[in-house]
Amino acid sequence: MDASKRQGRRPGMGKGRLEAFSDGVVAIIITIMVLELKVPHGSSPAALAPLLPVLLSYVLSFVYVGIYWNNHHHMLAVCRRVSGGVLWANLHLLFWLSLFPFATAWMGENHFAAAPTAAYGVVLLMAAVAYWLLQRMLVRLQGEDSLLMRAIGSDWKGKLSPVLYALGIASTVWAAWIAQALYAAVAVMWLVPDRRIEGLVGSDQNG
Repeated sequence: MDASKRQGRRPGMGKGRLEAFSDGVVAIIITIMVLELKVPHGSSPAALAPLLPVLLSYVLSFVYVGIYWNNHHHMLAVCRRVSGGVLWANLHLLFWLSLFPFATAWMGENHFAAAPTAAYGVVLLMAAVAYWLLQRMLVRLQGEDSLLMRAIGSDWKGKLSPVLYALGIASTVWAAWIAQALYAAVAVMWLVPDRRIEGLVGSDQNG
């Protein structure tokens, strides 16, 4: 008999629709960012120079959206069920991710000026908070002894990232390039492969 039934609890909702909807929204976000890229009017490499800030902003945002999509997929891979609260927490995360095209375009079009750079950092910070909330709700639903909790571990990246975002936002008062360096550093930090979830899923299936 299923463990949730033995404990007198309903098994909860399946996660298939949540994953499909999230994947669709992420695909739309990336599409919107691509459409924001303007084709240069010249045919020489020099014509790309004015568009360089826009291109760099796009690359950074593409990496961030890719990181969230990847981590979201891995997190749900070790979850058995979701709830209504999880659906709303997931929508909260998607809301902040949907602001990436706007924040990216504003920062790039204004050549990394202080205010747009700070706004970009706010979007990054709120997306990180939203992801943490979703993660905590999933842990509460799956259980503190679940595969998800074992995979998360100390989550030092998740704790350090909001601090660096906040420092980046504050640093725009003095120099916007410091904030941009911090945002890029966090992205690089998350690009480093973390095999914990894949390893636990593999051991769970083999066991």
